[in-house]
Amino acid sequence: KQTLPTLEYLIKNKAKLILMSHLAGGKSLDVVWQRLKEYLKTKAEGITFLENLRNNKGEEENNDNFAKELAKLADVYINDAFGVCHRTHASIVGVPKFLASGAGFLLEKEVKILSRVLENPWRPLIVVIGGTKIESKIKAIKNLLDKADHLLIGGKIAEPILIVKEICVGRPWPEKRTVKEIEKLDLTSTKLHLPIDSLISPDETGQFYVRQSGPARVRKDEKLLDIGPETIQMFSKIIKDAKMIVWAGPLGHFEVPKFEKGTKEIGEKIVRNHQAFKIAGGGDTIFALSKFGLRDKFDHISTGGGAMLEFLSGKTLPGLEALKWNSKI
Repeated sequence: KQTLPTLEYLIKNKAKLILMSHLAGGKSLDVVWQRLKEYLKTKAEGITFLENLRNNKGEEENNDNFAKELAKLADVYINDAFGVCHRTHASIVGVPKFLASGAGFLLEKEVKILSRVLENPWRPLIVVIGGTKIESKIKAIKNLLDKADHLLIGGKIAEPILIVKEICVGRPWPEKRTVKEIEKLDLTSTKLHLPIDSLISPDETGQFYVRQSGPARVRKDEKLLDIGPETIQMFSKIIKDAKMIVWAGPLGHFEVPKFEKGTKEIGEKIVRNHQAFKIAGGGDTIFALSKFGLRDKFDHISTGGGAMLEFLSGKTLPGLEALKWNSKI
């Protein structure tokens, strides 16, 4: 839906459109095409919509021959898919080698807003990072710890940091590679804020019991499933004065009502800060915001999860770099 301005502009200027995209698992894109036709109505006439690119192994392998075949279909290549710009796939980095290339309006908007976070943010800049996979977020955490005024961490990614800081004791240690990456962080920084209490249970449904505890008193058979009320209060005080807020990753196992409070209340605190420019990204984050009726109250919802994090880690995204090769429009 967010790419409609690009499509409508091209249609208005008499371009013949060939659209390409993907779905994981080899699924058909017909459901996407049907929804797009609903949005475009009569403007959809004459558009060619290619089937799931990942059904051809040349896509993920970034096969030059496959990229050339795609390039033969058109005169100009437009990338409006920020969410896959961190991928080195044929449709992202291969096709631009063979066609005059440019960025769509959505891609330009994403880069402009996220560049503002890194280069010239409104301050105080508060970054909230949660979710489950610390391996995919550690580099963004490192870069943003330098850029932000405060970095708030919750969700499952907080636990390995608490373990390495020797606050959460008696827990299994992360893999050596992860430990090394965590140790590169400035763990003594006053800008880094970790949970001071959590909601804990031996299972993710909370059917046996749920208790509130500080990180030093968690048993081996228990899981940290949400930030606790003291952490919510601490995070809320910091968020209250922010001028720019970036949120990537839920702060607990919000799919279960017993563990939704941290994500829900922090989301509500963010949207109540009317002076702040609010950005959110990542599939789970957006799902949580939609569940709690908060999505439309953010100023920018990024279409990138992994791409947003890689961009905020300071990396040059392959899809953006590829547009420089043949930028003639």
